[in-house]
Amino acid sequence: MNIILHDLQNHLRFSPLTLTRPVGNLRTGMFTNDERWRFYCPEATVSYQTEEYLAEKFPIVKTKDNFWVNAAVIPTPSLVEKIRALKSEQSLFVEDVFVAYRGEDFTPTKVKSEESDAFIVLQNRWDLFQKNDVVLEADFKAYTEGKVSEPLSPTNTLIGDKKNLFIEKGAVVECAILNVTTGPIYIGKNAEIMEGSAVRGGLAMAENSALKLLTKVYGATSLGPYSKVGGEVSNVIFQGYSNKGHDGFLGNSLIGEWCNLGADTNCSNLKNNYGKVRTYDYEKQEEVETDLQFMGVAMGDFSKTSINTMLNTATVIGVSATIFCAEFPPKYVPEFSWGGLSNSPTFDFEKAIEAANNMMVRRGLTLTTSDEKILRYLFQKR
Repeated sequence: MNIILHDLQNHLRFSPLTLTRPVGNLRTGMFTNDERWRFYCPEATVSYQTEEYLAEKFPIVKTKDNFWVNAAVIPTPSLVEKIRALKSEQSLFVEDVFVAYRGEDFTPTKVKSEESDAFIVLQNRWDLFQKNDVVLEADFKAYTEGKVSEPLSPTNTLIGDKKNLFIEKGAVVECAILNVTTGPIYIGKNAEIMEGSAVRGGLAMAENSALKLLTKVYGATSLGPYSKVGGEVSNVIFQGYSNKGHDGFLGNSLIGEWCNLGADTNCSNLKNNYGKVRTYDYEKQEEVETDLQFMGVAMGDFSKTSINTMLNTATVIGVSATIFCAEFPPKYVPEFSWGGLSNSPTFDFEKAIEAANNMMVRRGLTLTTSDEKILRYLFQKR
């Protein structure tokens, strides 16, 4: 089975996260969506139809028989079976949304739309955190079925049914309060919840991620691999390899890879008048009205804030931006901003690459040639 996750011209809709990755590599729940497809279809090859400048790092693998799949659709067992059952040159639409087409080339035709009880499609970047609780619960149920959790140390307090807690081998959890009545808690391989932390599920911690001492988590939160989180977080997704190691509040937010939030960085997620929020739209290149009351920050890869940074409701920060101003930065901070203000200079490209590499080296990794080409493209296009 050859699955190709197609962006379907939604690349900018999920930016700034998708400035450096295809739609199919976005994290929500316990997995990125490509990981989720590999879980449900372990025999399949999974690749991407995405923007040309991303294709070297995220290549497409084509055969004579391909399953072209909407990268923004969250797979479920029933949906996977419907896709497997497609014959050559057949399409699948669910609730008037294109889901999949089987054929050598991508030439779907509209057919009668089907209905589904558990159909989840991401339509905007904020759907990632808005739907995180539902996706996380479905992932937890599917992934833990038939598996046995590691035991919970008696130094911890568990509130709720232990079937809603799963601990992988190598994970460390001591002297924490874990409440699974509002959602499941998954603690991945070699992940750690340090002493004094209080967690209200749902929570998904990928391998080698950590909650620092006395961290407070208010549900529907996902930590990608090697992410370190402290302070207070509520309904936040960390794509991976990012740090929020100190006190400060972050709510209803999306953080890319290789980001660092300085100590006491705080983000507003609610307007003072309790109204609907406006936020920057990469497609329209302007602020747009949303139907959301709660929205924090969306931060692209390799971006950073200094200590005591204050971020307004619905702030959008591009790739490789560095914010160190003493006042609120604008609600949209473009790629490679050095300072974060509207009149800030551009971060020198070679210095940006050096900073990115320095952060990665601490985790035993380095920028690849493909990574550097993506960043150079974004720098030249800004």
